[in-house]
Amino acid sequence: MTDQQHAAITDDQRADALTIWDFHQMHHQARPCSAAIGLGSHDLGVAALAAQLFHAGLFPVLVFSGANSPTTAARFPRGEAVHFAEHAMQLGVPQSAIIIEPRAANTGQNIDYSRRALADAGIEVDSVLLISKPYMERRAFATARRVWPQVEAVCASEPLTFADYLTSIGDDKLVIDMLVGDLQRVIEYPALGFAVAQDVPAEVQAAYRRLLDAGFDSRLLRS
Repeated sequence: MTDQQHAAITDDQRADALTIWDFHQMHHQARPCSAAIGLGSHDLGVAALAAQLFHAGLFPVLVFSGANSPTTAARFPRGEAVHFAEHAMQLGVPQSAIIIEPRAANTGQNIDYSRRALADAGIEVDSVLLISKPYMERRAFATARRVWPQVEAVCASEPLTFADYLTSIGDDKLVIDMLVGDLQRVIEYPALGFAVAQDVPAEVQAAYRRLLDAGFDSRLLRS
């Protein structure tokens, strides 16, 4: 990112983004679960964390779920789930512990199709570890509570600070756009039947409105 691009993000905007970042994270303590789901995305860190948690003994079986989106087709031409699974196997997860679910095109399908894949494999599940990008934890949790309410959902993501995540992506504007876009979905998806409602504190709503007014809107759903 150029100095000019960095200058376009003010300290107040970064502070608002940090407020939303903190809200998106569920702050769950990772614990042993019946299975895990690695939610497909652009972020290969999901697969790396899944491998780490598998080696820590937190689950015996891992579903990687995801087809492609416009933002991942070039990077993961054979699909997010396939590339995530290969990365996890390079990190020592045995192929026998991995189920690849290659069709899901959204978070609801990630969870629903993974549920079906686990059932087809004869695996009984009463708890599931949802492994996602850091800013996707809350949406994943809210979606799981709607799509698969019979199981306890526990969320996990790479333990990165907001500053570290900005550095890892290298585009502050894009990251803030993604935070705002995910918050829009947390707010609006319950009315559409895609997720359960989450309490959004006033300070998070205020930060959201300020960032929208400032033009951080490239990842919004358009009606």
